[in-house]
Amino acid sequence: MPTRSARTAWDGGFEDGSGQVELTSSGLGTFEMSFPKRSSEDGGGATNPEELLGAAHSSCYTMQLTALLGQKGATVHTIETKADVSLGKDEADGGFKITKIALTVRGEVDGVDEAGFLEAAEAAKVGCPISKALASVEDITLDAALES
Repeated sequence: MPTRSARTAWDGGFEDGSGQVELTSSGLGTFEMSFPKRSSEDGGGATNPEELLGAAHSSCYTMQLTALLGQKGATVHTIETKADVSLGKDEADGGFKITKIALTVRGEVDGVDEAGFLEAAEAAKVGCPISKALASVEDITLDAALES
């Protein structure tokens, strides 16, 4: 498998600086970021590491779930996954850390019942490469449901 790359360029200090993160491998875009926008409720039209992590986790999880459902002989019509990533204080060192990731997945799938879908959903939560990389996050939850 190939190595993928992203690049960040930053100007200024932590609280007053700003930067751009570039999806280098794909060339799909460059996105603005800054600490004040990172810590605002609406994001101020900029991205941040937590949002990018959520994008990585939701996409990896969805691919893993689709693969596991296919192994069960199911036909996937749609899978929609949302990853809510929470940043909070790290009491151990006084900094910050990812405190929770809440995965929400809904799927329209033929050839598998609710129990089979939930089994595959849980296995994907544990087995996707991004979940494995995030093993230090203490609280990764899953809300999965098969829709008709």
